[in-house]
Amino acid sequence: MNTKVKFTAGRNIAMKLPPHQYDATLQFYRDVIGLKEITEHAPSVGFEFGSNNLWLDSVPGISQAETWLEIVTNDIAAASEHLKAAGVVRCDEIEPLPEGFQAFWVSSPASIIHLVCKDSESWE
Repeated sequence: MNTKVKFTAGRNIAMKLPPHQYDATLQFYRDVIGLKEITEHAPSVGFEFGSNNLWLDSVPGISQAETWLEIVTNDIAAASEHLKAAGVVRCDEIEPLPEGFQAFWVSSPASIIHLVCKDSESWE
């Protein structure tokens, strides 16, 4: 493994939801469970989830919920090269990222989507 690149678990978990399940899921976490809502990144909707952030995204065209995870790194270019050398395929077409955002998408062997981002890009 490249000693220059370091990976750590990110704080952000994204729950991608079919539109027909979004409102009920939002109500579940906000009203039934009573999690504290994160409002700094509106219109994105998130909740404090222990030491993590849980983000709810309505995604047209999907039929069931998916959970996406975040991995942060100290060196985005070295991380990309390391993962490529390990045979991990990038899937950047899965969701557009903002211009200049130092990050990319990969899928684990179990088809869990991961956002790999520069540590300074992660939402606190």
